[in-house]
Amino acid sequence: LSFHQLVENADECFGLDNEALYDICFRTLKLKNPTYGDLNHLVSAAMSGVTCCLRFPGQLNADLRKLAVNLIPFPRLHFFITGFAPLTARKSTDYRKLSVAELTQQMFDAKNMMCASDPRHGRYLTAAAMFRGKLSTKDVDEQMLNVQNKNTSYFVEWI
Repeated sequence: LSFHQLVENADECFGLDNEALYDICFRTLKLKNPTYGDLNHLVSAAMSGVTCCLRFPGQLNADLRKLAVNLIPFPRLHFFITGFAPLTARKSTDYRKLSVAELTQQMFDAKNMMCASDPRHGRYLTAAAMFRGKLSTKDVDEQMLNVQNKNTSYFVEWI
């Protein structure tokens, strides 16, 4: 109902929907009866990740304006699908260190998308990967190049 208003009046929209969040809770996190608290945990973790560059200093920080400049190819195409990794349950205390390759694979996996759509049935017009923590910039650059080279059919030519 509000889509027209979002097209006309919003600068950036991050798509999140309950169906995808419930799927993540059931399939990935193996929760039997997810609550709104579990869904809100996923949303807050993903949006905290997207906005962390606004709140903390970093080597390659970008603000939301820079994100918009780099991710929006045409003014009306300002809708983003958020993929997030690693996914953890709200009360989970388990911790496992993941490599840049594992994080990247999970980030682009349809099961980790916060919007009920499978990007493999379309193409990415633009993409941004945001990493937090002690990671090698070289490893991140190599993984991003690897993703582009192995999945060229999922990205438009200008990426």
